[in-house]
Amino acid sequence: MVNGRLAMSTPPIVSQQEWEAARQQLLVKEKELTRARDALAAERRRMPWLAVDKQYEFDGPQGKASLLDLFHGRRQLIVYRAFLEPGVSGWPEHACIGCSMLADHVGNLAHLNARDTTLVFVSRAPQTDIERVKARMGWEMPWYTLTDGFDTDFGVDEWHGTNAFIRDGDRVFRTYLINARGDEAMGSTWRYLDMTALGRQEEWEDSPEGYPQTPPYQWWNWHDEYRDAQPPAST
Repeated sequence: MVNGRLAMSTPPIVSQQEWEAARQQLLVKEKELTRARDALAAERRRMPWLAVDKQYEFDGPQGKASLLDLFHGRRQLIVYRAFLEPGVSGWPEHACIGCSMLADHVGNLAHLNARDTTLVFVSRAPQTDIERVKARMGWEMPWYTLTDGFDTDFGVDEWHGTNAFIRDGDRVFRTYLINARGDEAMGSTWRYLDMTALGRQEEWEDSPEGYPQTPPYQWWNWHDEYRDAQPPAST
């Protein structure tokens, strides 16, 4: 014990030159990991789509909503299944600890919205409880109540998970699912876009021909100054 703590077997203490050399060695591997993540995202963009022909209904702040309604007029939809409901640890004051931590990590949604993508959370708690917990925790993402077998059909009835969808007019398709430890990385704009069918929609990405792409950096903006961060006026 040292100062009341268990003694640690620490790495060696080195000079600035030695430290920088060690960092450069790791940097090679970090860049390899980044390129591998980019390649994996490119494979996601080539995943087959699964048509969603079943009709689902949710309760929302404005009443009943369909899966199509959850898109808020945008082309892509990301749905995180959070456990906020009776029988979950922390109820009724809280959602589960893990889901709450993920919710705390979600960035400003204007950046996703500017890429024609909507993020929503869904749980089985009534809207009154969802709004109460959101207010307590300072969460602002759209959050809907499950009313049918959506969670079972999409593999998130017993464990959290993030499903991605895309629409072609009124037709909805499931494009990907991330769950278990994969959800640990979720929360940032980049991670969410990387799991979608269209990706970040930047010119450097390896995407199928015809996918929407614009120059990187140029679409970035302050979150309160995006022109396209709100749903179309017709929705």
